[in-house]
Amino acid sequence: MKKTLISLALFIAVVAIFAQNPLAKSQAQINAGVGLSSWGITVYVGFDYGIHKDVTMGAELSYRSYDDDWKDHDNHRYNHSVVGVSGNVNYHFSHILNIPRNWDFYAGLNVGYFSWNSPKNYHGDHDSGLGLGAQIGGRYYFNDKIGVNLELGGGNAFNGGKLGLSFKM
Repeated sequence: MKKTLISLALFIAVVAIFAQNPLAKSQAQINAGVGLSSWGITVYVGFDYGIHKDVTMGAELSYRSYDDDWKDHDNHRYNHSVVGVSGNVNYHFSHILNIPRNWDFYAGLNVGYFSWNSPKNYHGDHDSGLGLGAQIGGRYYFNDKIGVNLELGGGNAFNGGKLGLSFKM
């Protein structure tokens, strides 16, 4: 029941925030915020660039640090960190769906490299590597420059969602 309520709340949030006024061709924006995953909270900063009236390309840098709940035979706790660099492409549905100017809805794909850093004596399976994923999300712009974003996705180091601010340049 709890999972159903959480899923319903996330769905309502996505529908309510349907959100970003897509960037015009050659326009840029900076995004920053927190990401949620089964490994804790991630901090991220990203950059989007309009390559078409409905398409953006972007890059992102993320960082997360967390403690492992698993304890070895000597009762050690392990601290891990993950640094990620990724790129994405998003299609914005604002024009096709005739969404009001301060709202937008988008979906896209991402690819990135994630470097997992764990103590030398850790015997777990956190390996660095390539991450592929997909996302849906959006933004609501309070004015022509500043907005709030919500994105859900999986297949990369976030494996959950992101919440943050967007600043058009």
